[in-house]
Amino acid sequence: MNSRWSINRTLACLPVFLGFCAAPALAHFPIPPKKGEIGRKAVQTVVPDFALVDQNGEPFQFAKSRGKLVLVTFIFTTCPDLCPLLTAKFAAIQRALDENKRGDYVLLSITTDPERDTPGVLKSYAERYKADLRHWSFLTGSRKELAKVWDRFGVMVRKSGRGEIQHTTLTTLIDQRGVRRFDYYTDKWQEKEILKDISDLGPRGHS
Repeated sequence: MNSRWSINRTLACLPVFLGFCAAPALAHFPIPPKKGEIGRKAVQTVVPDFALVDQNGEPFQFAKSRGKLVLVTFIFTTCPDLCPLLTAKFAAIQRALDENKRGDYVLLSITTDPERDTPGVLKSYAERYKADLRHWSFLTGSRKELAKVWDRFGVMVRKSGRGEIQHTTLTTLIDQRGVRRFDYYTDKWQEKEILKDISDLGPRGHS
């Protein structure tokens, strides 16, 4: 009898335990890389032009980034886990770049929560990370505008009934011609890995 009660109690608790274990995954939907790529994937995809609004409420046109290396990621400011980590990594990358050559690079953080992430909210968020906003833009727009951008980058965004945002954890490096060269999934990549790819592509050359 005791043994049967113990088994039944374990089975009853199992859904709760599994739900608890799965909870952290609700923040994002990472797209798994191919075997052996460990979160880094070489790609060759032209990024179409898009227009959004930056942290100052000014229009941002992606086409104006041509001739520069562009590093893009997707965040939302109320994210409790991966987004702050990704933003801190972007800040570390920007600090590591030669200050005199930062004009050769553009960093973009694109929101997945336009209802909350107004330009003012994004600016306050950027300031917390001491972002050099001359070369790093935090972008928002209408949900319709952003949905087109998310789709172009293959980023899946969902909003639960409780208002939680779920999105693909993607960072991507775009070359001077507007060609997407490397995708980095989840938060497992290291700053030095991206800095090496930036160095290999060169501030003005193509590889």
